[in-house]
Amino acid sequence: MSRTVAIVGRPNVGKSALFNRLAGKKIAIVHDQPGVTRDRISAKCKLGRAPFTIFDTGGIGADVDMSFTEQVHTEADIAIETSDVIVFVVDGQEGLTGIDSDLARRLRRARKPLILVVNKIDHAKHGPNSAEFTKLGFERLLTISAEHDLGTKRLVEEIESLLPPPEEEIPGEKKDLPLRIAIVGRPNVGKSSLTNAILGDERTLVSEISGTTRDAVDVLYTLGKHDYMIIDTAGIRPKGKRDNSVEIFSVMRSESSIGRADMCCLVIDATAGVTAQDKKIAGLIQEAKKPCVVAVNKWDLIKEKTTDKEKLKAVLQQIEAELFFISYAPVLLLSAKTGEALDRLFKTIEKVRTGAKQRITTGKLNRIIAEAMTAHPPGARSGKRLKILYGTQPEPKRFCSISIPEIVFFANDGSLIDDTYHRYLENQVRQVVPYVGLPMKFHFRSREKRAAK
Repeated sequence: MSRTVAIVGRPNVGKSALFNRLAGKKIAIVHDQPGVTRDRISAKCKLGRAPFTIFDTGGIGADVDMSFTEQVHTEADIAIETSDVIVFVVDGQEGLTGIDSDLARRLRRARKPLILVVNKIDHAKHGPNSAEFTKLGFERLLTISAEHDLGTKRLVEEIESLLPPPEEEIPGEKKDLPLRIAIVGRPNVGKSSLTNAILGDERTLVSEISGTTRDAVDVLYTLGKHDYMIIDTAGIRPKGKRDNSVEIFSVMRSESSIGRADMCCLVIDATAGVTAQDKKIAGLIQEAKKPCVVAVNKWDLIKEKTTDKEKLKAVLQQIEAELFFISYAPVLLLSAKTGEALDRLFKTIEKVRTGAKQRITTGKLNRIIAEAMTAHPPGARSGKRLKILYGTQPEPKRFCSISIPEIVFFANDGSLIDDTYHRYLENQVRQVVPYVGLPMKFHFRSREKRAAK
């Protein structure tokens, strides 16, 4: 049974600050600029007896950004319709406004349990500020300060009294955590369109204006027996082109989403090809050692220009060549607009997850390395040459959605390995076990240094 709470209100009343307070971490961007939140953002609140889901919504009732007003209102309406409880936030410092009154009439029509929350009551002397909000006629009225964590506990208790009871867990039953997939890329390549196409829902805002998505939006998605957490992120622009503090925070959030994801889906615009910024984002994924698939979006537009298979193949080969440094990432040609090849995306994701469970036996691994070093011996450095005594692949880490393949090599001196020979050895291993979509970690342990100690 769902237990969901929608946080609604006009812009800049502190909805996102309250959302972060209930979530127990900074998820939504909090900024003085009105209208920063545009998408529905969800998180779990675990402050009460049982977890429930909270939704932060875009500010309703003020045309802060005319380009998105209608879509923001639609997103908020969906959150209201699908929630069990509505938390209506108003600004205790600014007082009752006409927009608050109009919004109150609109929310009353939803016929849902509602708590009127007067925010920014930061001190006892601010208490009387809440009196005028009684004119709105709601039965439940609480005063809080989201910024200073005043009244939060009482609010959670009130929410829980209105929510349906939680489902009882079956003893011994363990649910796998959803696979977290970060949809990343530069602005306007179709990340939100791809998220919406996957979900079959206008879950995130889509616009030709770059920078539409500002927060990393986490959405739970179930396909067959598998659960996924889709993380739609803000477009990552070059540092010199980030024109305000909101965008800077948005990009920082996108980059941190790469770190917390189990896998990344790098979205490329087929009509633009691989740009310098695409490469930089791919580099972030590589540095974070994250499994990756590359989704070449807008492929339908390429096919409109030509049906020549050789020309289409050449476009694909050019994309793969530009992204040579993450050559382990499979490249998928798809269209979020038409839905072409979307089914292949998740088949490939599951192929990557299955491949992560593969292990190379110690005997087989050492034969691969011995043959590689015989065919192409490493060069000498300072009169010394790398000698690999043997290698082994440890068991994958438990409780990980995807374990990155790791190999430990015992050598005479691990510092003698250079990047070129490192790549050569990795390529030799991948010829036997490809580890599609997975980076590899090599660890070199020096026997000589250990003996000296």
